[in-house]
Amino acid sequence: MNILLLGSGGREHALAWKLAQSRLLENSGDKLFASPGNPGVAEHAELVALELSDHSEVLQFCSAQRIGLVVIGPEAPLVDGLADSLRSAGVPVFGPSKAAAQLEGSKAFTKELCARHNIPTAGFKRVTSASEGLTALDSFAIPVVIKADGLAAGKGVTVAMSRDEAETALAEIFDGRFGAAGAEAVIEEFMEGEEASYFALTDGHTVVPFGSAQDHKRVGDGDVGPNTGGMGAYSPARVLTPLLEGEALERIVVPTVRAMADEGMPYSGVLYAGLMLTREGVKLIEYNARFGDPECQVLMLRFQGDLGEVMLAAAENRLATIDPPRFSDQTALTVVMAAQGYPGTPKAGGAIGGIAAAEAEGAKVFHAGTAMNGDQLVASGGRVLNVTALGARVGEAQAAAYAAAGRIDFADGFCRRDIGWREVEREASGI
Repeated sequence: MNILLLGSGGREHALAWKLAQSRLLENSGDKLFASPGNPGVAEHAELVALELSDHSEVLQFCSAQRIGLVVIGPEAPLVDGLADSLRSAGVPVFGPSKAAAQLEGSKAFTKELCARHNIPTAGFKRVTSASEGLTALDSFAIPVVIKADGLAAGKGVTVAMSRDEAETALAEIFDGRFGAAGAEAVIEEFMEGEEASYFALTDGHTVVPFGSAQDHKRVGDGDVGPNTGGMGAYSPARVLTPLLEGEALERIVVPTVRAMADEGMPYSGVLYAGLMLTREGVKLIEYNARFGDPECQVLMLRFQGDLGEVMLAAAENRLATIDPPRFSDQTALTVVMAAQGYPGTPKAGGAIGGIAAAEAEGAKVFHAGTAMNGDQLVASGGRVLNVTALGARVGEAQAAAYAAAGRIDFADGFCRRDIGWREVEREASGI
């Protein structure tokens, strides 16, 4: 079978690495294609230039190459309805429809769905102007969370520690800082607790757990500085105990899948729930309609099954017929190496070396924002590399990842030095 993977980041490199191991590609004529991909993805797939917003171009390629499965990595093509166009043409696709992808594409949509179906989440108000937002703020205690409603590339969220900060965040959203994503905003009550990421696969009916992780969104050590797309992650998130995982599945994820089906928007693909572990129980922060980045990287390093077969089963509405996903008992941890200036304006073009030396340490280095300048690998984005390693515990995986990162020559890069710090502290104290 030929497979087409769409996307260009670290998530897509991890997916390409795992898909390339699938039995779906075991025949000599089978091929994994990727668009647009990156130099890391190119190690596992044939790169093709497709304009993902041009659905007819993607469909023509699928027809010409007899594509048997399309895997959509990033959120924008999902929100744009590419999965609908593929399904209408009879092409199996891993990823939700445009209507179902509203779970990520509109924070207000998700909050209102939760309200209708009694799914636990923070209290909120949807606002359509700065003035409406200022009035709504009177109903919230400080700190308060301000979010642009639409896709904002991992940004557009402010945890405001003062009224002035909340007003500034609203002004930025409605002054156009986030483009169309800021046409509306959501104001949410601040939830106390620790965050965790929980993943499930679904074909719209069957729901299959697919692991947990903990991301590190702030740019600086100790979780300080502005939010980013993610500076590192580890899996599993042991703070999400089996009891809490069961609560998340039964009170949040399964009711969401059921609600989407009942409302005529069946959800198919991976559903990524950002969770807050509060004193009142597990609550939903928000949903993503695709694998997280860099959470996908640690999940793929632990996943022991056939990713292609699992994704095809979800695409063909037969998840109930396959064995449950299996994961290593080991911990995986990834460290994001970013370009100086990120999450603002990152420095592009910096030379990168030493990846082979890093992987000789036992790590796997996923490319996130890289390109080739002649024979030289260079940085082409904010988050550039994901140095990922396994260990019996978080501390061991952390040490392995940082040892490997130390072998990489990237003068224009930086990374956090404390990924996994909460769990490392718990391990040290015997908790």
